[in-house]
Amino acid sequence: MTRARDLHQRGLNALNRGRPLLGARAFRAGLRIAPDDVRLLNSLAAAEAALGNTEQGFALLDRADQLATPETTGLLRQQRGLLLILVGRMDDALVCLDQAIPLLRRDPLVLARTLLNRAMLHQIAGRVRPALADLERCERLGRELGLDRLVAKAVHGRGSCELLAGNIPAALRDFDRARVVYESHADGMLPVVAVERARALLAAGLHSDAATELDYALARFPRTRMDQEHAEALLTRAQVALAAGDLTAAKTWASRAESRFRRRGNETWAAVAAVTKVRAEFKSGKRLGMVAAQAADLAGRLTGLGLQNDAEAAELVAARAYLAHGDISKARGHIRARSGPKSLPETRLMRRLALAELGAATGDRRAIFANARAGLDLLRDHRSRVGSLDLRTSTTSLGRELARAGLAAALDHGSPAVVFGWLERSRAQAFRFQPARPPDDDDTVEAVAELRQLAHQVRTAELAGKPDADARRRCAQLERVIRARGWQAEGTGEHVADATFGQVRAALGDATMVSYASADGRLWALVITSTRARLVRLGSLATVSESLAKLHSDLDASCGRQLPAALDRVIKASIRRRLEALTRDLVEPVRPMLGDSDVVIIPTGALSAVPWGLLPDMTGRPVTVSPSASTWLAGRGTELSAPSRWLFVAGPDLAHADDEVLQLARVYGEGAVLLGPDATVASTLQALDGCTTAHFAAHGHHERENVLFSRLDLSDGPLMAYDIHQLRSAPAHVVLSSCDVGQTVVRNGDEILGFTAALLYSGTKTVVSSVASVDDDAAVDVMAAYHRGLLQGRRPARALADATLIQPLMPFVCFGSS
Repeated sequence: MTRARDLHQRGLNALNRGRPLLGARAFRAGLRIAPDDVRLLNSLAAAEAALGNTEQGFALLDRADQLATPETTGLLRQQRGLLLILVGRMDDALVCLDQAIPLLRRDPLVLARTLLNRAMLHQIAGRVRPALADLERCERLGRELGLDRLVAKAVHGRGSCELLAGNIPAALRDFDRARVVYESHADGMLPVVAVERARALLAAGLHSDAATELDYALARFPRTRMDQEHAEALLTRAQVALAAGDLTAAKTWASRAESRFRRRGNETWAAVAAVTKVRAEFKSGKRLGMVAAQAADLAGRLTGLGLQNDAEAAELVAARAYLAHGDISKARGHIRARSGPKSLPETRLMRRLALAELGAATGDRRAIFANARAGLDLLRDHRSRVGSLDLRTSTTSLGRELARAGLAAALDHGSPAVVFGWLERSRAQAFRFQPARPPDDDDTVEAVAELRQLAHQVRTAELAGKPDADARRRCAQLERVIRARGWQAEGTGEHVADATFGQVRAALGDATMVSYASADGRLWALVITSTRARLVRLGSLATVSESLAKLHSDLDASCGRQLPAALDRVIKASIRRRLEALTRDLVEPVRPMLGDSDVVIIPTGALSAVPWGLLPDMTGRPVTVSPSASTWLAGRGTELSAPSRWLFVAGPDLAHADDEVLQLARVYGEGAVLLGPDATVASTLQALDGCTTAHFAAHGHHERENVLFSRLDLSDGPLMAYDIHQLRSAPAHVVLSSCDVGQTVVRNGDEILGFTAALLYSGTKTVVSSVASVDDDAAVDVMAAYHRGLLQGRRPARALADATLIQPLMPFVCFGSS
């Protein structure tokens, strides 16, 4: 019998590590020695269920029930409850677990595991508070028993509850704490926690990062044979594809998940997978009548299965499909008067969107505005709870649709004041929150230091013509680690109110603001002066984007090269044509309102990369580009003081950097000058913190795939956009004379990321940088003229407009407020 007990313990260890196949082998070997051992039968039932053999698991429990004693009854009830959860019989499972818990007081280990399972049951049903109570009790028992793995599972469960409650940073912190323990004591649980992380990232709108987590998990699950968890990962992969707009992949993943759930006899989860598939069908816009009927049928099934949130979500899909099909009466019947108490944030957003669409279908503009506004307020509350800029600038697909519904109704209304309000409500919202510094714990600091050293190594190898692939891969890995640590930072919950139409008009003075917007593939311009406002319909966004892409290609081709005369003429002619096309599409329709005034541009999407000063109407004219009218107004609230603390930095491997910096230092007379080996990251950050004016002559790199790590090359490694967020007091005015670090990645909602954006987010009032490649020779004279203009008392936009007249094709832009 000692041998049977040893095999039982070995099996339990394997099962708790997430290795059910190994556990089942040990339990079967023990039963060959002790065929009537209730505990072995009970544990084998758990292992078989984890492997997808639920019928066999129930048969083993039936056999064990016949052999039960008062000491084992509680054990068997809790195991039956777990199996009932796995096949989707939630109400029956809760009865079993409720019966088991009072019977397990003398067995704290089994009691703790039962509490863990009941918490999972509460979590699936959306009952966060009782789930947290069970998890807290489980964690306390685990600590008393000295079982780190059990504590980790309780922390893991708490993270899932935090995710249900919408607290993404707290959820990610708990998942990471659990993962650290799993790496040492339960490696089979690593794909499980990866799926949970993916759900959190999906909720945050980071679809690509969620897909990476899921791809890791899906590669690992076949080894562990955790069939239920594998099916859940397939379902989550479908939901990620749906959110990313890949409808074919979403239907494929959802079908695979549904089939796997049905093989397990789990009709509850199969119905949830079916809803995901129907949502993808709805997004395709085809067979809407059939989609509506299917969604309505699934809503009824999910209600019967006790999944109220999923049922409401299915009802809302039915309502939206009926609306799109033109059946308003049936649509009304599927939109509840209010969301249920267990409805998740996504479902509440979907309800607001359905109500806004109902308003559009019935011509009730007030309903559109009220519900789109309420939905966007929910999203703003979510953003206020995260500290990571990465999360603040991401948004869900439902958020995009809510903003689109409100803006479309505003454009249809035609009132400039109404359109202004919706533009400000739905763009560049991350600027409305107090800047949050990234984590500075030891692990993050070490990761950043290693990344900087390796990035310097990669750059050195590239310049030597010997790329270091291993160092580059390690850099990418470290960037992922640093970003993930940043996701765990929480926000303050506070935000700054949007600027009002009246406030902006009063602040414009003699300037004109042109706020661009896009809807249904078409561009609009809202032109505002202190005395009047006009909404102007423009052309196709795709046409403008194409012209802009070709312009950037031509500018890059002509920059800093001695081209053959014929080729140079061809490229210059192409540049002129692209500028004429952009002028025709973006400026000509608003020209009557511009006069000779200064201009404030609020771009949308690709327009963030327009070199406005190159457009003929804008050449020599002060132009300021800002993410939103609210951001521009906030910067106008504090005057740019005369330079008093200056910083000039020259990076390596740039022929004219030292000359440029020394020439500028002579213009100013005195200030901090960092050249050669003195231009380190640490010395630069120290001098940059709180200075009035900073100028960088250094190679810049815009990282489209990981914009937090866009960078300037310094003597000992890169100064990254990530580093800028560490500043206690951002510099008031920064000039970046290096190539294209004025470029940004524009996320949905016109949220921008990049090196220039990092400065603006951190509180810098004005940034002058280039949105395309710059001729380094020509830039020296332009920058000297620019700084002389500042010292003569000109505002940055005026100084830049004057300075760029001396050299053609200088794609510098004045960002922020000027």
